[in-house]
Amino acid sequence: MDLNTLWFVLIGVLFTGYFVLEGFDFGVGILLPFLGKTDSERRRIINTIGPVWDGNEVWILTGGGAIFAAFPHWYATLFSGFYLALLLMLLALIVRAVAFEFRSKDRHPTWRTTWDWLIFFGSVVPALLWGVALANLLQGTPIDATKTFTGGFFDLLSPYTLVAGLASLSLFTTHGAIFLNLKSTDPIAARALATTKKVGPAATVLLLLFAVGTYVWTDAFTRVGLNPGLVPLLALGSLLAAGWLIHRERMGWGFVMTALTILFTTATLFVSLFPRVMVSSLSPDWSLTVYNASSTPYTLTVMSFVALIFVPIVLAYQAWTYWVFRHRITAETELEY
Repeated sequence: MDLNTLWFVLIGVLFTGYFVLEGFDFGVGILLPFLGKTDSERRRIINTIGPVWDGNEVWILTGGGAIFAAFPHWYATLFSGFYLALLLMLLALIVRAVAFEFRSKDRHPTWRTTWDWLIFFGSVVPALLWGVALANLLQGTPIDATKTFTGGFFDLLSPYTLVAGLASLSLFTTHGAIFLNLKSTDPIAARALATTKKVGPAATVLLLLFAVGTYVWTDAFTRVGLNPGLVPLLALGSLLAAGWLIHRERMGWGFVMTALTILFTTATLFVSLFPRVMVSSLSPDWSLTVYNASSTPYTLTVMSFVALIFVPIVLAYQAWTYWVFRHRITAETELEY
């Protein structure tokens, strides 16, 4: 495996980790105004993710930095072409972060309700737009011979990308509902379970539509044929297993299966892209690849040594954080947020 391929894989791992971990964060934020009937319940809901939400966002910051350093042409084309969408996502994430910190600074009901809905907004927008963005990478966008995006914002919207956005939104919501069931007590846990059983089937249908759309609206069929390979089949198997486990109310394993569904779905997208990083809808020859969009071999070598040292440290620290804050949030828990 050459360094170009290695860094494509590492970026895929970073995005996968982000979606698995931040996915339930988004889900909890989306469900906050609906499952928390009182201020105390809403505080308990926020505190289920309070110790970890900002650490989860490190994955996407690292992923963006890795794209910038390893594949600068990919970074330039992606951020210029997706500028408005990424700006909206960034604003939503900023509002969400501020809302977490400011919500409990004043006891006035209007103050707290306003921030609760801003947490909802800051969670639902990224959850939707990430699906749209990844689907565009696979479907293709207007990129010319100079690696320049020549389209506009509405070129990013199509039936396929919107289905992908709704699929990611519903999957993250389901993932968050299961997490909330595991991290809280009744009545919040019971409401989260009921929500999982309602949203889960919708997520299953939308993900299957997304899979069909990938064959209809992208070149996946011509690249892999009828046999999609092991990774998509694992994604489908995890999705169906999650539905069965949720129906049996085995929520711990259900959470594992939704996490694996996100993992294998993201891996499927990256496998379908390789060796491309962005597909040109104008000409296949103008697509960005891990070779024509990459940095110099020296840069990739230095980055590899840095990653070898610091990535295990970050992983160990985050694993320790989850272990320390593994307990359920109850009515007697001292609340920070």
